[in-house]
Amino acid sequence: MAYLSRRELDDVRPSLEKLVYKVLGSSDSTVLSSIETNLYNGFDRRKLIDKLSFSIDGRKASRLGDKVEDLLDNLRAQSGTGGAGGGAAASAATPAAATGLKKRPHEPDGKDATIKSIDPKRSKQKEDETAIGAQARQSASNGNGTTGNSDPSATGVAANSFSSNQIKLMMENAQREIEERKRKLESIKAGKGTAVPASAVAAAVAVSAKISAAAAAAAAAAASATATVLGTSGATPSTVPGVTTPVVGPAGAAAATITDVERSKKIAQLQEQIRAKLSGTLASVLPPPPAPAVQDKPKPLILDAEGRTVDGSGRAVIVPQLTPTLKANIRAKKRETTKNQQAAERAQTEEASESHFHDDRITLKPAVRNKRALRFHEPGKFQQLAERMRMKVQLEKLQNEISQIARKTGISSATKLALIAPKADTHSNEVPSMEWWDSVILTDDLSTVDAQGNISIRESAITNLIEHPTQMRPPNESSRAVYLPVFLTKKERKKLRRQNRREAWKEEQEKIRLGLEPPPEPKLRISNLMRVLGTEAVQDPTKIEAHVREQMAKRQKVHEEANAARKLTDDQRREKKVRKMKEDTTLGVHVSVYRIRELQELQSKKFKVETNAKQLFLTGICVLFRDCCVVVVEGGPKQQKKYRRLMMHRIKWEEDMVKNADGVEIPNTCVLVWEGTTQRRNFGEFKYKSFPLEKSARDFFQKHHVEHYWDLAYSGAVLEASEDA
Repeated sequence: MAYLSRRELDDVRPSLEKLVYKVLGSSDSTVLSSIETNLYNGFDRRKLIDKLSFSIDGRKASRLGDKVEDLLDNLRAQSGTGGAGGGAAASAATPAAATGLKKRPHEPDGKDATIKSIDPKRSKQKEDETAIGAQARQSASNGNGTTGNSDPSATGVAANSFSSNQIKLMMENAQREIEERKRKLESIKAGKGTAVPASAVAAAVAVSAKISAAAAAAAAAAASATATVLGTSGATPSTVPGVTTPVVGPAGAAAATITDVERSKKIAQLQEQIRAKLSGTLASVLPPPPAPAVQDKPKPLILDAEGRTVDGSGRAVIVPQLTPTLKANIRAKKRETTKNQQAAERAQTEEASESHFHDDRITLKPAVRNKRALRFHEPGKFQQLAERMRMKVQLEKLQNEISQIARKTGISSATKLALIAPKADTHSNEVPSMEWWDSVILTDDLSTVDAQGNISIRESAITNLIEHPTQMRPPNESSRAVYLPVFLTKKERKKLRRQNRREAWKEEQEKIRLGLEPPPEPKLRISNLMRVLGTEAVQDPTKIEAHVREQMAKRQKVHEEANAARKLTDDQRREKKVRKMKEDTTLGVHVSVYRIRELQELQSKKFKVETNAKQLFLTGICVLFRDCCVVVVEGGPKQQKKYRRLMMHRIKWEEDMVKNADGVEIPNTCVLVWEGTTQRRNFGEFKYKSFPLEKSARDFFQKHHVEHYWDLAYSGAVLEASEDA
C-alpha cells in the first residue's frame, strides 16, 4: 500500500490536476481532495473509486483510479532508477521508497468488471504488461536465489557487470527473435487466408516482443547468477547472452541445467496464461504452444511399507485433494461427514447391544425382504370345499326333518323324561394310587423301590426351577372394558339443555328462512292480547278473545297428544319392568342358601317365599324336611339383595312357634347358610319339594350336582338341635 507524505503530495499535485482535467474536462477541487486523502492514507483503488462515485460518474471514477494507479507506478519506477544511478545514499533510499510506494492488491469488484467489459483491449494489454513484468521479476529473483546467502551488494555488482558488447549482443538477439516472430505471423496469415485485423497483428507483435524481452531479462538474470556461482567456485567461462555454455565443474553444470529448465517452464506457462486471457483473432495469431512429450507408459506408483505414496528418493508424496470453497458445498460436505459419523456410531452401538443382549431363540427379520414365490392351489381343492358345503347343508336339512318327525310322534317328550331320571354317580370317591404330580418324578410307580428300600425317584426331574401356573382369566370377568359413568352436576345439566334447545331453535329458524316450513303464528294469551294485536283487539274484542282462547286450547291439545305419544303402553311398561329386574348372569350366577326351622305348615310364609322369588325372576328350589327346610335361590346381585332383605327382615319368623324333636315349642328361625357365585344355574323355575327321608333329599341335590348345599344346611340343623337340647 502506497503512502505519500505531505511534501510528496505537493510535488505530485500538478500531475493530479492534469489527470483530473483530462478525465473530467474541468478542474474539480472535491475530486482532487479525495484523491489526495486516499494517497495520504494509503492508496486503495477500490476505496478511491467508491468515494469518487458519489460525486462523478462511475465510469469516469474507474478511469481516474486507473490513471492515478499508473501515476504511482511511474513514480515508483523513477524512484527506483534514481536510487540505482546515485551514490550510496541514493542506493540506501531506494528500498525505502520502493517499500513506501508498494501497492496493495485489491479484489476486482463489479465496477472493474464493467470497465473491463467496456474497454477489453486496454485492460488486456495492461494485464499482459503486468504479467510479463511480474514474470521477469520472478525470474530475476529466482536467478538471484540460486547464489545462496551472498551479500546483496555483491549480487547487485555482478548483475550490473555486463560490458557494452554483451548488451549489444543481447539486443541483436532480441531483434532477431522479433523478426522471426513477424515472419511466422505473416506466413500464418498467408496460409490461412483469413483477414486478420492490423490491430490484432500489432497487438500480437507487441505481446511477442514483451515475451522476448522477458525471456532476455530472465536469461540475463540467470547468466549473472551463473557467473556469481562460477566466480565463487573459481571457474572463468566465456558467457554469451542468450546461449547456455557448458560450465567446468559439477556445481556449475547442475545450476545451469536447473536454470534452463525453470526458464523454459516459466516462459511456456506465461505464454499459456496470455493465450487464455486473449480471445478471438489474437488467440489464433499467437503461435501454438509446444506439444507436451507423450509418455509411452504411466509413471510407476511407489508405495512404502505403510502404504503411503513416495517418489524415487523415498520421500512421501502428498496427493492434493479438492476441497470445496462455496459455502453450500462446505455445508453439504459437513452434513455428509456428520451423517457418516452418526451411522458409524449407530452401527457400533447396535453391534455392542446385539453382542451383549442377544437371544438365539428370537428370529430376526432380514434386512432385505425375500420375494414371495407363487403358491398354486392343488387341483380339485375348491371342488372339495364346495362338496363339503353341500354335504353340510344336506345334513342340516336332514336333522330338521328328523326333529319334526320326533315332535309329531312324541319321541322328544320321552327324551325329556329320560333327562329327568336320576343319573349315575359320576363323582368317584376313590383315592388314586398315585397323584399326577408325583408321576412326573417317580421312576415307574410307588411300588418301585431302590437298593436302600426307598421309592425310586428320577433325580434329573428335580431342579431348582419353580413352575408357575399359566395365568388364566377368571370366568366371571368381562372381556369388555368397564367405563365409569359420568354424572353431571345440576349446573352442567342446565347448560347442556340450554345448548340443545338453542341448536334446535337455530335449525327451525333455518328451515323457516329456506321456506321449508311456514312461520309459526304469534303465541297469543289473554295477558298479551292488547300488546300483540294492538288496534285489531280494539276494533272487535269479542272476536279476538274467542280466537285467542281457541289458539290456547289448540296448544293444550297438541301438548297432551305429545305426552300420550311418549307414554308407554301396558306391554311396554311390563317389558321395561322385567328388563330392569332381570340381570345378565353369563359371567357368573349368584347363589344363596337359607335354612328355615319349619315351613311346611306356614302357608302365608310359603306364599311370600315363592311369589317374591318368581317376581324377582330367581331360579331355585325349596326342600321341605322336618326340622330342616332348605331354600336355594339363583340370580343376579340386585335380585339376591332384594330377596335377602325379604328373608332376613321383612318376614317375621319369630312370630311363629314350632315344636322341636322333644315336643317343646320354640320360635321359628331363618339362617343364611352360604352365598357365593357359580358358573351356571343348577335349577329351573322356583318350586317346592317335600321329602320324608334325609337320603332322598340328599339324592335330589346330588342329582343336580349340588349335594354340598344339603350337607352344609343339614349339619347346621343337627348342631342347632343339639344346642337346644
